[in-house]
Amino acid sequence: MKLRDLADRLHCRLERAAGPAGLVGNEDADIRRVAGIEQAGPGDLTFLANPRYQALLGQTRASAVILAASASGDAVRAVPATCAVLRADNPYLAFAHAVALLAQATPPAKGVDRLSSVAADAALGPDVSIGPFVTIGSGATIGARTIIFPSAVIGAGVQLGDDCVIHSHVSIRERVVIGHRVIVQDGAVLGSDGFGFVKQADGTHLKIPQHAAVVIEDDVEIGANTAIDRPAVGETRIHAGAKIDNLVQIAHGVSVGARALLAAQVGIAGSTVIEDDVVLAGQVGVAGHLRIGKGAVATAQTGIPHSLDAGEFVSGYPAIKNRDWLKASAIFRQLPALKKQIAELEQRIAELEQKRPRE
Repeated sequence: MKLRDLADRLHCRLERAAGPAGLVGNEDADIRRVAGIEQAGPGDLTFLANPRYQALLGQTRASAVILAASASGDAVRAVPATCAVLRADNPYLAFAHAVALLAQATPPAKGVDRLSSVAADAALGPDVSIGPFVTIGSGATIGARTIIFPSAVIGAGVQLGDDCVIHSHVSIRERVVIGHRVIVQDGAVLGSDGFGFVKQADGTHLKIPQHAAVVIEDDVEIGANTAIDRPAVGETRIHAGAKIDNLVQIAHGVSVGARALLAAQVGIAGSTVIEDDVVLAGQVGVAGHLRIGKGAVATAQTGIPHSLDAGEFVSGYPAIKNRDWLKASAIFRQLPALKKQIAELEQRIAELEQKRPRE
């Protein structure tokens, strides 16, 4: 794609940069891909959103770079670029759109592969792509233009919307309902049994049947090897626009709010409500029957044993305000020296007490 055409598609202002030998950059340059600022070469588009890397701007070999268009980009303007510049209000967002425009993805062929197994009463929308060794159960419905990659299993009665992408080895259990434009990465399991047991008089554990609903709304992405469990009663629901990373465990009866972000290895126990726009970083654990308020943020490896108000920013275990945790962690590193100092002070006090005249 010509650089000037790419600038138009990204709604960026194209500038020729002021290099040591005059203006540099060619609006007719062919742009083939997006690359990191250090790895980019001729024909590449790169971007700079983090000021930490602005010193590399004068060294890149890229044909063009995406830079901030706002006042915050003034510091970057002082660094001479060696290529053309695309000015964007949000460089990182422009980068994301550029990757989508320049990606060389090859969609799989439309139709049903002869090595797949599709129940006679399953309903397939127009222009679907069903790969080899896919199994689609009785009464399932697959929406228009949905892609199902090899070796995925779609259970009986599943409702799968339009324009979804189901990657290899995904298991979507019976009666799970999935909206439109949902992406499920390799190995995820949707609708697995919730972890529900009752201890009996003889000490054994009786399984509680888990047959209730799992609902995945529109524009959700679910990462590789993530498990979303069904409950015994009620429903497990992932609301529209939520993005879930790899290796996440969402237990029975959990509600994950719209646009929530759950990073890798998050675990959420049963019947907890995660409200809209919550962010849980890697390895956060949330206990059951809690409510995590809208827009709350938990940093990596936080353990949350109690409900959080809207907008809270927490860290540590048990979760406390992030600012308090930062102060506490700074003190924690000093504990050996503080312990030694206290022991020395106690010894001095004891010696002074011994020398004190008796009344």
